[in-house]
Formats: sequence, structure tokens, C-alpha cells
Amino acid sequence: MQEKEFLERLDQKRITDAIGEAESRTSGEIRVHVQPKGGSDIRNIAEKTFERLGMTKTSLRNGVLLFIASEDNQFVILGDKGIDDAVPASFWDAIAATLTIRFKAGEFTEGIVDAIGAAGEQLRTYFPHEDDDVDELSNEIDVSD
Repeated sequence: MQEKEFLERLDQKRITDAIGEAESRTSGEIRVHVQPKGGSDIRNIAEKTFERLGMTKTSLRNGVLLFIASEDNQFVILGDKGIDDAVPASFWDAIAATLTIRFKAGEFTEGIVDAIGAAGEQLRTYFPHEDDDVDELSNEIDVSD
């Protein structure tokens, strides 16, 4: 699906609200990025985007990126070092499976909102919200060509 059409089908406010809600229960930071293509090495491109968005600079290294390549019908979920050091290797599998089902059904907003909520619940276990926690990264969807 063309990036423009994908973005038009998203309820961006609902997604940013879901990020805010999830982050209210964890010190983790969640970002969503959309671009048309991921190429043959989508994970590498997602990692570069993770870095570009400043996600490696959070105080606890507990950022999560949902990277979506709309025209390739692909996505990657990346966690920063703090998360990867604390969780099992299969940590993102259930979230990815649910997101795949929702996307195949054309339920893009619902899939992203579900993924954000599930990531927030998982992060809460390892990185609970602290009284002095600050929102270190934007909750807005990042879009690039």
C-alpha cells in the first residue's frame, strides 16, 4: 500500500494517545515510524532510524521502535540495549504475531494501538513508571520518504 494511503487510513491521534497511555505505566519510550520501503535489509534500516530518532539516548536505554515499511508490507519491532539485556529473545514475538493479523485484515490503527499497548504492558514489568520519569521522546508518528 502506498505510504500516503497508509497514513490517511491511520487515526494518528489514537496512536499518539496510545503511546502516551502506555508510557504512563512505564519508564520506557515508544515510537512509531512509517516509510514506504524497507529494502532487502529492513532491520538495518530500522536500526539506523532508531539511532536517528535519538532512541539510543534515553537514560535507561529502554526505547521501543515500531518501524513500518508500508509499501513493502513489512515491519520491525526494535528494543534498545536496556530492554534486550532484560528480556527473553522471544519478547516481541506475540506482539509481532498480533500486528501481522491486524495488518492482513486492513486494521492498521487497531494493530498499531494493540502493539503499543502490549509493548507498554511488557515494558511495565521490566521498567515500571517512576515518579520522576520524564517523557524523553516525542509521541508523534515519524514519517520519512
